[in-house]
Amino acid sequence: MMGPVNTPARTPRARMTAAQRRAQLLDVSRQLFGEKGFDQTSVEEIAARAGVSKPVVYEHFGGKEGIYAVVVDREIQALTGALTGALEAGGHPQVLVERTALALLDYIESSTDGFRILVRDSPVTQSTGTFSSLIGDVAMQVEHLLADQFTRRGLDPRTAPIYAQMLVGMVALTGQYWLDVRKPKKAEVAAHLVNLAWNGLSGLQRKPELRGTAGPGS
Repeated sequence: MMGPVNTPARTPRARMTAAQRRAQLLDVSRQLFGEKGFDQTSVEEIAARAGVSKPVVYEHFGGKEGIYAVVVDREIQALTGALTGALEAGGHPQVLVERTALALLDYIESSTDGFRILVRDSPVTQSTGTFSSLIGDVAMQVEHLLADQFTRRGLDPRTAPIYAQMLVGMVALTGQYWLDVRKPKKAEVAAHLVNLAWNGLSGLQRKPELRGTAGPGS
């Protein structure tokens, strides 16, 4: 006669600490905001995907706006750190352009949801907003690098700010394009960016003029 079957006791799942729960909610929210955007994401969805009740989300962040603000701030810090690190490493200006392009593409590759969040509501083509403000800050860091090169090459350093905007804007827009297509490979994209930026910069004229006929109001 067979004896009773002993069913192994189920080990209770360890309860998350407050810090662990907060980190989990941020990761879940970041993914949802990246997939759907702020307006289309609800507290109910965040709670459901995290496996908690709505009051837990409110307890940690006070609502959707609060958790979104923290997510955005973390992404800004991550991208700013990557770009600033590339610029502060020093070296030949051509290498700095390469590092900056690769830093942005690296961030897009490893933090796709985060980049979508930054550019969805404030793409680089807007004059205001989170991402455009960030790009403006990076351009200001590039200004003094370009001004130094312009002075060495006999060009007017006062034009460095506008060239900095052009250069950083080109990299940022290329990054937004690459976000979805992912072709060609990251290193190849960076090489093409440097090809255009550096070979163009190396051949700058002291006083560039339009070759076409000037139109009305020009």
